[in-house]
Amino acid sequence: MKDQAEKLRSMLQAQSESKKMAKTIAVVSGKGGVGKSNISLNLAFTLADRGNRVLLFDLDIGMGNVNILLGRTTSNDLSHFLRNEVSLSSIIHTSDDGVSYISAGNGLNEIIEINPITLERLLQGLKELQETYDYIIFDMAAGANSPALNLLLSADDIFVISTPEPTAMTDAYSMMKFISMEEVNSRFLLICNRADYEEQGQETLRRLQTTARTFLNRDAIMLGVLPEDKHVRQAVISQVAFSKKFPKAAITNKLKKIVDIYVEDDFEKKREKDSFLLTLRRLFSDKGRRK
Repeated sequence: MKDQAEKLRSMLQAQSESKKMAKTIAVVSGKGGVGKSNISLNLAFTLADRGNRVLLFDLDIGMGNVNILLGRTTSNDLSHFLRNEVSLSSIIHTSDDGVSYISAGNGLNEIIEINPITLERLLQGLKELQETYDYIIFDMAAGANSPALNLLLSADDIFVISTPEPTAMTDAYSMMKFISMEEVNSRFLLICNRADYEEQGQETLRRLQTTARTFLNRDAIMLGVLPEDKHVRQAVISQVAFSKKFPKAAITNKLKKIVDIYVEDDFEKKREKDSFLLTLRRLFSDKGRRK
């Protein structure tokens, strides 16, 4: 088993060096109701509009929102893969605008464990996806109690979503603290959503950034502020991404600027860290040894 693991590790390392692999982004919030899934969805569309191949991976297993926000029903979703019923590639669906997505499914009652066989299938499937797409966006479940937690901890970048509400900020900080305790190298990139005005959002980001630096000894990059906008609710009711339904809305323009900053500034430069898949395998191995 050790020899097999070393062989796979060497193979993945060689592949990551020889070809461009997808950038992995985990979108998190400390609590629900801050617009995390909506931002994930529209982030995917905005990146795709720039000519990128994007996969949106809904990881709120049993309570997924992505297919609902798109007005789609799916026959196969992530729960079917985790039950070893289908392959990972077979649960990939495509929106009308060309964004690929994987639904987490709805109404799942049982807890699904990722056993060694499922893990190998997941790693192989993710390797193929990283070779196919430019970006893979993981829409995480709210909070830290997720069976897909290792995917979060392995992502290249972690987008932390908060609103100006004190409870949302406290929970966002708690999420960053939890991730920091796991000693991962992923970067925190902060977005304030539903701000009544720009300065309110900037102050929210500054407070989160200062708190992360002071108490976690971690830098947190301020990406930008998204305003409270009536077009978001209208788009949700219509089950269409707001960036597509209202391309000239204030929130759409703000999101485009956030994506411009993320893609065009230094955030996209290669950093010295393990690849996504190598980190993921290590985390699962560590988890297995702790049991």
